[in-house]
Amino acid sequence: MKDNFNELLSELTNYSPRELSKIKSAYQFADLAHAGQFRCSGEPYICHPISVAIILAKMNADSDTICAGLLHDVIEDTSITYDDIKNLFNEDIANLVDGVTKMSSFRFSTKEEMNLANTRKIITSITKDVRIIIIKLADRLHNMSTMDFKPIEKQKENSFETLHIFAPIAGSIGAYQIKNQLEDLSIKYLEPDKYKQISDERSEYYEKYNKLLTNVSKEIVSILSNNNIPCEVKERVKSIYSIFKKEREGNSFNSIQDLLSLSVIVDEVINCYNSLYYIHSLYNPLNYSFRDYISRPGVNKYKSLHTTVFVRDNTLLQAQIRTNEMDKLDNMGICSYWELFGHNSHKKMQKDLKKDFPFYSVLSTFNDTYNDDQEFMFHTEAELLSSKIFVYNSNGEVVELPYGSTIEKYLINQGMDINDIEECYVNGKKVNKKKILKDSDIIFVKLKQQKGLKLLLK
Repeated sequence: MKDNFNELLSELTNYSPRELSKIKSAYQFADLAHAGQFRCSGEPYICHPISVAIILAKMNADSDTICAGLLHDVIEDTSITYDDIKNLFNEDIANLVDGVTKMSSFRFSTKEEMNLANTRKIITSITKDVRIIIIKLADRLHNMSTMDFKPIEKQKENSFETLHIFAPIAGSIGAYQIKNQLEDLSIKYLEPDKYKQISDERSEYYEKYNKLLTNVSKEIVSILSNNNIPCEVKERVKSIYSIFKKEREGNSFNSIQDLLSLSVIVDEVINCYNSLYYIHSLYNPLNYSFRDYISRPGVNKYKSLHTTVFVRDNTLLQAQIRTNEMDKLDNMGICSYWELFGHNSHKKMQKDLKKDFPFYSVLSTFNDTYNDDQEFMFHTEAELLSSKIFVYNSNGEVVELPYGSTIEKYLINQGMDINDIEECYVNGKKVNKKKILKDSDIIFVKLKQQKGLKLLLK
């Protein structure tokens, strides 16, 4: 436990003595509040909030956010109240902790109602203070990375929610590094065999082309340096979930063009275009693959030049050319503001989120329009968060479908003839073939010949 806290302190070397004192006080308070509580792994519960705080500290989060990370479970899991935190620390920290605290069950008639209300609370917190959702993402990231100690049903339930809700939210604020980690961790529990297969293939592929990647990196650094362009080159391997999706779309592993890529980081925008020229002078480009996301930024202000080139033995390699600031924003989005603009940048985060991110305005409209939590979540999931759902067939296998799919679409996806179906069941209840499916539904279909066989056996 002391080692964990020392790891946190090692991430706080650029914080002021006053900030450090406040963070240490928050740790001591959380440690006392969670005394006697343990995680499923058997370790003291305080290890979890410390780990959340470490994730936030790696983002250079402000001290109030790190304190809230340390305290994020005290209202929910102990006798500590909002007023206690407000009086002992400050109102800002109290509001952040309250923002990630689940509503208590006594306010709802069913568990489903409570879950809907809590999910809505977390999602809409982005319109009040984006730091709340960042704390929640750090919380979810650590929980997903320690999921092995949970029962299998809980692993799948949390993974569905993470893949369908939290990973898309991370993407909506531009935090693609967190999004990729959440997606990979989710598929690890939803499709363990496929996860292992892709992970092994990915490692073998990297080993096979590692030397080539290193040589190309050196050649790019050399030609850019010789032309007075300071640069850094980073290697990237496509995420497991991204490969998983490509394969589900019918692509073979080896046909995916951007399994390996290089990020070329330069000092200013003009040198992005200059670098493109010099890289193309070294390697022939795959012309139709070029994308200019600097002149026309992608969703959530993503900026970069993308080009795919032929290197040794006609191997295709993608290069993403960007400035240092673009690189940080492209990987961590709004979360990178602390590092780029200082610890006091949370007001700029909120202002830019409202001004520049489409997710914010649409979410605000939905929140104002739909009073019913279920209706709000339906539209938010359909239009903002996910275009895919994941359901189980009768063999317990995961099936990926487009959002809004009906039983009929499921049957077609599974290669079944609709005319051969006698009855359809979702979660044990008989339904018609127009039934719209949702995440984690369990589907069972009874074929006409199965019914006849039963009568014959009788």
